[in-house]
Amino acid sequence: MLTQPTLLLDKDKCLANIERMANKVKGSNTILRPHFKTHQSAEVGNWFRDFGVDCITVSSLKMAQYFATNGWTDITIAFPANILEWSAINELAAKINLNIVVESLESITFLEKNLSNVVGVYIKTDTGYGRTGINAEDYEAMQHLLNTLKTCQNLIFIGFLAHAGHTYQASSAEEINSIFQSSKQQLLALKTFLANDFPLIQLSYGDTPSCSVNSDFDGFDEIRPGNFVFYDYMQYKLGSCSINDIAVAMACPVVAKHEDRNEVVIHGGAVHLSKDALTIDDTTIYGHVVAMDGNKWQADQSLGEVVKLSQEHGIIKATANQISKINIGDMVGILPIHSCLTANVMKGYTTCDGQSISMMY
Repeated sequence: MLTQPTLLLDKDKCLANIERMANKVKGSNTILRPHFKTHQSAEVGNWFRDFGVDCITVSSLKMAQYFATNGWTDITIAFPANILEWSAINELAAKINLNIVVESLESITFLEKNLSNVVGVYIKTDTGYGRTGINAEDYEAMQHLLNTLKTCQNLIFIGFLAHAGHTYQASSAEEINSIFQSSKQQLLALKTFLANDFPLIQLSYGDTPSCSVNSDFDGFDEIRPGNFVFYDYMQYKLGSCSINDIAVAMACPVVAKHEDRNEVVIHGGAVHLSKDALTIDDTTIYGHVVAMDGNKWQADQSLGEVVKLSQEHGIIKATANQISKINIGDMVGILPIHSCLTANVMKGYTTCDGQSISMMY
């Protein structure tokens, strides 16, 4: 029996999400290199093996070490290399096929000088997100980095790696597809420009929205979606998935009701849900509330929205009819806005049949 905030994981939905994404590249020249930063769990990671996945993406050296310890031997760290960790990078590269990401001459020259084991290198490429990376259309800057990379002995240039994170600000599947097509054309043009000097350039692309709404990845050597393993309420509102594809939910105890202001108080705050939010019709929400039936949530039975968070408290805004269905001592389910961050703060899962699944922390 659930008595405290618990991150529930529906294994059947999770497996269906993995299978659906794996099938998108089956029989093509594109491979699936899923990003494991969403689940951060050796056990969940092993579920991917049944669908032919043998290479993965992570977001930190620590995460790479964790999954290498759990049997993964082909890992890309899709985050600009932290040169302060050069010794640990070198140590891990001696054990597995390790790929890193660079975007500056300083990082390239430092790592080439200090590493003694071969590491694969992608250049971080910005196709419009604007977070980090070299602009995909700045051929001069790319050429500058490549002039040094082609003389390196320990850094082996693989290709260009991009994350079209601006799909998360899209308002429709059509807009997501437009961003996807634009990113694809930029990367293909860059590859063509450099084809004479680097005929084996690979293109690595990833973000859950565009990998979910598209099925034709011709031109990409690999795709790296991550959030799709669980999805979340943001992905549902973007059109990346159905509400029944969301594979995690926070179960939270109801501790108070304030019917005069149409509010319910739950034990479920920022330390459980994170503070990622979504604005819908000028209202900021931190989670979508649904009914619970034992250890399973009922995605089609809405009980309002989480509209305020403090450290431990969550405030649900609901209609009078919805509040009438909620009693103090009940558990309600919260579909998280961003499942990656919710998983990260909760540090583990309970499956709908009561099994505990640990994470790397």
